[in-house]
Amino acid sequence: MANLLSHARRRAFSINRSQTLAFLRSFSSPSPSQTLASSFRRPWTLEDTRFVNGVPSFKVASLFGAYKKFCTYEARESEGVIPSELLTSKNATAPNRNIGEYADLVTRVTNFQNEDKGLIVLAGDVFDVPIRKDIIHRVVRWQLAKRQQGTHSTKTISEVSGTGKKPYNQKGTGRARHGTLRGPQFRGGAVMHGPKPRSHAIKLNKKVRRLGLKIALTARAAEGKLLVFEDLEVPNHKTKNIVNYVSQMEETKKVLLVDSGPISDNLKLATGNLHYVNVLPSIGLNVYSILQHDTLVMTRDAVDRIVTRMHTPIKR
Repeated sequence: MANLLSHARRRAFSINRSQTLAFLRSFSSPSPSQTLASSFRRPWTLEDTRFVNGVPSFKVASLFGAYKKFCTYEARESEGVIPSELLTSKNATAPNRNIGEYADLVTRVTNFQNEDKGLIVLAGDVFDVPIRKDIIHRVVRWQLAKRQQGTHSTKTISEVSGTGKKPYNQKGTGRARHGTLRGPQFRGGAVMHGPKPRSHAIKLNKKVRRLGLKIALTARAAEGKLLVFEDLEVPNHKTKNIVNYVSQMEETKKVLLVDSGPISDNLKLATGNLHYVNVLPSIGLNVYSILQHDTLVMTRDAVDRIVTRMHTPIKR
């Protein structure tokens, strides 16, 4: 849980101030092909610049006031991508940002080969909500209780095998009086007040469950441990490919790969023998799995599906 509130391990690239301003001003009058938001009314400024996953990102909460459903910006090869000449591989100190301001964040989209695939906007009401450990605790407790099988069972005196005949006379033997040899005090007898098959599930409101997932995603984004890939395609089913990809990720011990739909056969076979790499479809993404892995890798389509799921009204 200590990792949950950690804001450390942020990496950024050094970038010249004048070059940054020139680059940001280029967005002040977008062309029709730049469809980030049709309600774009003001240019980005340097004060709106933030850092997510080691690259400059921009606070664009005002751009999505009426277009919350559109959470991605699919940049073309020749436009919308931060120019490579503005970025270097040197480390720079990134300014601390306040978490929980519901501000939309822009981050890079890459792949296993670390190729630049454009930008994506992470919805602020999903990836930038206030951190609450009590909500996380309630959701994890609900998950662990609900997944218990509850198949434990013991036999009562009416279910245990054996005769019910009185073993000896009530009086005259000098022994204690008994009416059966299948009582709980005898070997092979019944179990009194033992467990029976039941459900261990506890009730938790859907709003709280949904908020817990948002908080977990926010925590990973704040730690710089949320990566967005264009896809999870691997050339073949060899495990060494995934081992090489994960070894290139800094300070990574366990990775959770989240795809939008069914997992491909190559990816299943490539990750099957790795205890530190797990794969989930977006429909199965949950709080407990996120907390068990220090790095979360999601595809662009998976982000879209998660945001759509979070914005869908709860059915009463």
